[in-house]
Amino acid sequence: MLGLQFDEITVIIHCGSRGFGYQVCDDYLGVMDSAVKKYHIALPDRQLACAPVDSPEGRRYLGAMRCAVNYAFANRQVIAHHTRKAFEKALGMSAAEVGLRTVYEVAHNIAKFETHIVDGRERRLCVHRKGATRAFAPGCGEVPPEYRAIGQPVLIPGDMGRYSYVLTGTEKAMRDTFGSTCHGAGRAMSRVKARQAAAGRNIIREMEERGIIVRGQSRRTVDEEISEAYKDVSNVVDACALAGISRKVAQLRPIGCIKG
Repeated sequence: MLGLQFDEITVIIHCGSRGFGYQVCDDYLGVMDSAVKKYHIALPDRQLACAPVDSPEGRRYLGAMRCAVNYAFANRQVIAHHTRKAFEKALGMSAAEVGLRTVYEVAHNIAKFETHIVDGRERRLCVHRKGATRAFAPGCGEVPPEYRAIGQPVLIPGDMGRYSYVLTGTEKAMRDTFGSTCHGAGRAMSRVKARQAAAGRNIIREMEERGIIVRGQSRRTVDEEISEAYKDVSNVVDACALAGISRKVAQLRPIGCIKG
């Protein structure tokens, strides 16, 4: 399914706009706060921020967000290209012989205009997924034709020491979560706590002893990403599967974690 085969190497590129999206959010928090007062919007939580979609503030935000999305897509394309080149060089084979191709590409932490059933009727909504990813059901027109029979592919990255998952969307997700599921393991520790837990340890060596090669811009970056800093993604995926909002397809493990 999805071109995934047992005992084959799969690459997941989990990367966005390299801080651009964060900057867009940071820039617009004040704008949205002013818009809430300007348009007399009552919010149930102080952590929320918004503006009417058709307002000048809303249109500017969506434009800036789309710039970040375009950057993220282009960024992953470049990384994928260099990944293919690295495999060709390491294996001494041509691109055709290596056969490394993109199975699916999806963005998360973005707003998308979609049609969903609300109170028994179809409505056009702006669905903003934060900490979630789209998981449309089989047969949905928004799913590419190649995957329409099985539902939207969902890529769920775990931590660098354990495993990641590939899922597909379901009808129940369309009914219950606007066609959404989890987008990763989720942190169990803040970055500060993770660095404290990694103090005095050599995380790169610990990974090497398990056959996993880790490269980071700095020790701080590596320490912030220790396995203990994340929930066990299998528990997160099991919860989503049990809730019926996604279906498990495959578990992907770092090469050093493969037994037998």
